[in-house]
Amino acid sequence: MDRGVGGVAGPGVWSRQERGRAADAVGAVVLGGCATWSLISAAGRDARPEGVLLAVFAVAAGYACGRISGTLLPVAAASAISVGALGLAIVSPVGVPGVYTSAPVQPGHLGATAGLLVLAAGAACSAAAAAGPRAARRGLRLLALAVVVTAVTLESVTGAVAAAGVLLCALATARMQRRALALVGLALAAALVTAVSWGVAKNALPDGLTGSLKGGLTHHRVALWHDAVELAEDDPIRGAGPGRFGVLSPTALDSVGSDGKPHSAPLQQAAEQGVPGVVLLATAFGWLLYGLWRSPRPTPVVLSAAAALTALAVVASASNALSFAPVTAGAGLLAGLATARVAGSHPPEGNRSSPAALGLASRS
Repeated sequence: MDRGVGGVAGPGVWSRQERGRAADAVGAVVLGGCATWSLISAAGRDARPEGVLLAVFAVAAGYACGRISGTLLPVAAASAISVGALGLAIVSPVGVPGVYTSAPVQPGHLGATAGLLVLAAGAACSAAAAAGPRAARRGLRLLALAVVVTAVTLESVTGAVAAAGVLLCALATARMQRRALALVGLALAAALVTAVSWGVAKNALPDGLTGSLKGGLTHHRVALWHDAVELAEDDPIRGAGPGRFGVLSPTALDSVGSDGKPHSAPLQQAAEQGVPGVVLLATAFGWLLYGLWRSPRPTPVVLSAAAALTALAVVASASNALSFAPVTAGAGLLAGLATARVAGSHPPEGNRSSPAALGLASRS
């Protein structure tokens, strides 16, 4: 990290923090757009935009809390988030605190557990990257490994694979200094998975590839995806309206105990909020990566969080993980922690906002 005299952050870190304020402004616009469009797409219909509004609020609140706690106690806060997310994944089969059910847990619900496990692994890896003592770093990486083992114990194959991927990415980027290329690669990976899920829903992929992909999915979920595409094609601008998929999807109506969701965040946005909803969802993910690119935190911390958020996006492309407030709030917390400004940093004395003053201070 670029540090100045007496532990004060140097001009390089301060300039990144100044640019980070632009990312905050972009985030406010993006989240505001998501909330506004959900209300527009629900206007004049028997729709329920409350779920979208709750998700937006959870991300915003989590992000704000993460920024505050990340500035004051970055390692302790990240460790607490990791343990908390891991605990929620263990005690609740559907990813919601205090919710238990005697009915079989649907495959889409397992995405919530996988999402919490991914966030737990990402927070542990971010804490390890920010920790100073070598023993602390090793202990926190062991915590991330414990998340992977717990996922195996819970029989969450998706959670185990995704958490292991986050841990491997964190280890591979432990000494990386350039973050832009890695962030672009993660964004492309998320886009590729989303495109593949859309191709499965549209039967647009080669037969061999479609057959192999459907082998890892249930027939019920693929049928839900087909219904989502049909609803999106019926009204590509406003969609069917938030919360209306369950009453318009023949597959959901014929399913006992259906939660009324297509178990894919991009396809749900397309079906219920049209193309603008999908664009806003992609923009929200892009904003998180943009904020991480501008973050004053060390690159290993940033890339650990980015890997976890990308893994969560992949999990959400084939489940309803983002329908659970603990998952969306946890994503905001992790992003806030990884973009929090360095504690005790301030511009050099004199003209604190002048680039010239920053340059003179660095040479003095």
